[in-house]
Amino acid sequence: MASKADTIGARVRYWRMRRGGMSQAVLAGLAGVSQSYISQVESGRKTIDRRSTLVAVAAALQVTVADLLGQGTETGDPARERAAECVPAIWSALIEIEDGERRPSTLSREELAAGIARSEQLRHRSNFPAMAQMLPGLLLEAAAAGGPALAQVAYQASACLRHLGYRHLALNAARVAVTAAEDVEEAAWLGATRFAYAQSLPIESAPLAARAADRSLAELQSAASDERVRQMLGQLHLSAALASTVSGRLDAARDHLTEAAREAATLGDPADGMGFNGCGFGPTNVTLWEMSIAAESGEPGRVIELSRTVRPQVLAASIRQMSYWLDLGRALADSGRRDNEAIAAFVRAEQAAPVPFSLNPLAQDAVVAMAQRAKRRAVPNELRLLAGRLGISLAA
Repeated sequence: MASKADTIGARVRYWRMRRGGMSQAVLAGLAGVSQSYISQVESGRKTIDRRSTLVAVAAALQVTVADLLGQGTETGDPARERAAECVPAIWSALIEIEDGERRPSTLSREELAAGIARSEQLRHRSNFPAMAQMLPGLLLEAAAAGGPALAQVAYQASACLRHLGYRHLALNAARVAVTAAEDVEEAAWLGATRFAYAQSLPIESAPLAARAADRSLAELQSAASDERVRQMLGQLHLSAALASTVSGRLDAARDHLTEAAREAATLGDPADGMGFNGCGFGPTNVTLWEMSIAAESGEPGRVIELSRTVRPQVLAASIRQMSYWLDLGRALADSGRRDNEAIAAFVRAEQAAPVPFSLNPLAQDAVVAMAQRAKRRAVPNELRLLAGRLGISLAA
């Protein structure tokens, strides 16, 4: 079986060889895992399921997590390549805005609002390549208009760039968004943009992300009478819970989850499935984050247990439905004994948000691992089709 050359395991081996032919045993010792685990990761028989393990392996190899995930490199995926053509113009617009330049507006207030709404619809549908085409002009128009428009569009740009794998530019966009929200003193948008900032930080900066969320939570408490602010407080608690889990601060993670669940219980799920800025904060979203946190904690059984208590279709954003099915699929695939169920979950994840799923390195590696397990028998047709759509070649 030949698999995609740029899996996480293949990159681990590549960088290990670049480090003077470092042995698997030495890498394992530096990263705090077993040599057998490194061997299975490199061969594609096992995936790296936890962000904290990615951080440890990357540090041992003296590279970034983005290097191991292949983010910021060409994937051969047509959708990402279309988006990549727009990224230089988005970057240029962000630099211009950060430098304080403002072009004259060419759109009426109504036309700008319509453009922002269209970009927001594309975000909810996870159509990030189409968003990327809109963003260069929309950013400059929002900057010319001033007010909360720039905070909203820069937030959209940050989300788009992050999901396309350009996390460093997503961080630039988040900073633009935060500055815009501070300028208009809009508490709800300040919460949203600070959330975008925490989400855009590299995985290695999980402790910083948790501290940034903590600072924002303290700052926004005085505006908690606004329901939109409460939704963003909940999202910041969730972000801090995951970041604290990655950095090993489990007590802090539990405290943040408890606060998020308490806030969600009083607010309920948003009636339109979206809520303020499409954040979808409520009991359903809390459970989805709990699933991700359980996965990060190495508890696949807990992920499966939580999955039975939630209906992801309550939330309108397709990326959240993809997250549900992806976390469930990875948990089902963990033991190697429920691969058929895992394949079905991955297919549902792909149907929910095709572009983000196709670009997700963890999804790609999980499919490779299942194919490795199946190579001595007939590979299920569903797995073969899924692998093909991810650009993974399955050959006998």
